[in-house]
Amino acid sequence: MILYINGDSHSTGADAVVPYSFANDSDRHYNTPHRHAHSLNLAASFGVLSAEQLGWSWINQAESGGCNQRIIRTTEIFLETSNIKDLCILIGWTTWEREEWLYKDIYYQVNASGRDQVPPELQDKYKQWVIAQDDFERERKMLEWHQRIHEFHMSLRSRGIRHLFFNTYADFAPIGCNQITSHHTNPGQFNRHHSYLDPYNQNQTYYYWLKNQGFKTVADGNYHYGKEAHAKWAEYLIQHLTQLE
Repeated sequence: MILYINGDSHSTGADAVVPYSFANDSDRHYNTPHRHAHSLNLAASFGVLSAEQLGWSWINQAESGGCNQRIIRTTEIFLETSNIKDLCILIGWTTWEREEWLYKDIYYQVNASGRDQVPPELQDKYKQWVIAQDDFERERKMLEWHQRIHEFHMSLRSRGIRHLFFNTYADFAPIGCNQITSHHTNPGQFNRHHSYLDPYNQNQTYYYWLKNQGFKTVADGNYHYGKEAHAKWAEYLIQHLTQLE
């Protein structure tokens, strides 16, 4: 069995062992074109630990700062170009506001922090985009990703591909609690077929589940956890991975 892992910095194990999100943050010899994770952090990440404890092989295509568009795009490319039959997919979905922009054949990952590195030609667009990320836009994107993740789930299910989804930080609790504003329509919860750790419950996200277990992040103002927390989340994931249809 091969565990295919995708997601954002949480799934790369960023800061878990050494204080870096990317390998080339620390060592210029790691300078690669795809913002690879640091090998020491990757080895301590929950996805890799889950695979190794199950005796499975693993492939991790997560990227720090990556958006959900990137997750689906790269996962689909992997499925189209590989011929792996014995496969299970593990995805930790990131926050809803993130996007990727294709410019001159390069995908740039952007979020609402205002600190992303984009080409000079995109800087004005990025500034305006950050300003536009208000409460209304965040809710709109939450609803959009609720639908798109459901469609991706059903697509994988129709192809007979086992998968386990979870939210790393953001959740769909407003949908589950019927707290959508009057500007939007609540689509209702979808059937997760035991393949999605409760997306309507904040306490089932990676970040808050570990926080409730008493774990602290690696530093104040940092949302990443250390290797002990990754090991604990791996134990939790294994319980669900072994029960997939």
